[in-house]
Amino acid sequence: MTKIGIIGGSGLDNPDILEQAQDRIVTTPWGAPSGPLKFGTIAGVDVVLLGRHGREHTIPPTQVNYRANIQALKDAGCSHILATTAVGSLREHIGRGDLVILDQFIDFTKQRAMSFHEAFAPHHPVHTAMAEPFDRALRSLLIEVCNHNGYRVHPTGTVVTIEGPRFSTRAESRMFRAWGADVINMSVATEAALANEAGIPYAAVAMSTDYDCWKTDEEPVSWDAILEVFNSNAKKVTTLLIQTIPRVAP
Repeated sequence: MTKIGIIGGSGLDNPDILEQAQDRIVTTPWGAPSGPLKFGTIAGVDVVLLGRHGREHTIPPTQVNYRANIQALKDAGCSHILATTAVGSLREHIGRGDLVILDQFIDFTKQRAMSFHEAFAPHHPVHTAMAEPFDRALRSLLIEVCNHNGYRVHPTGTVVTIEGPRFSTRAESRMFRAWGADVINMSVATEAALANEAGIPYAAVAMSTDYDCWKTDEEPVSWDAILEVFNSNAKKVTTLLIQTIPRVAP
């Protein structure tokens, strides 16, 4: 049975997309997730929505309980997870408002729990394969729907995830470009790693909102500038989710 978990990122966690919506407060062995889970349907498909940073956007990126979020969606019976995220562009050709269907990540976080396994059972170490951290079938569906709607989309992209909530220094931004990263954010590597470890197919659609600070002919990124791009482009991401979910195979 298909049940889709949606993890909504900054400005991209609209609960109004669900029909027959109802909240449930849950807990996990890792503590509470970022907020109540909102259960409902989209085009007849069961969906569970969770705002990554809480309903009021009160949880900074490093303080998000990623293990509890993924565990809560698994416990709710989610067979797949689709995540949305705002990103800064590290490439000239990825413009503001462009969508990127991520296929790789670089983890530059330093303070986070990146595994459910705090100890191994004797003689049974767990090492999760991470060569392809984003599910290929889900990515193909997202790309297909983007193309159908004429959205400006980049079918691949490497995201570097940093701690936040501060933005990068210019030296860091240039380093990430040299490493081969295409976009930057503060959440996705952690989620993708845990979803893979939990055995749940995971894909993320990223909306480019700014050029970080490597691009010296523009003002460095600011939160106000990010919100402006959110407000004018969030409907694209909402439409993408609504049209992709009915196509996900059981």
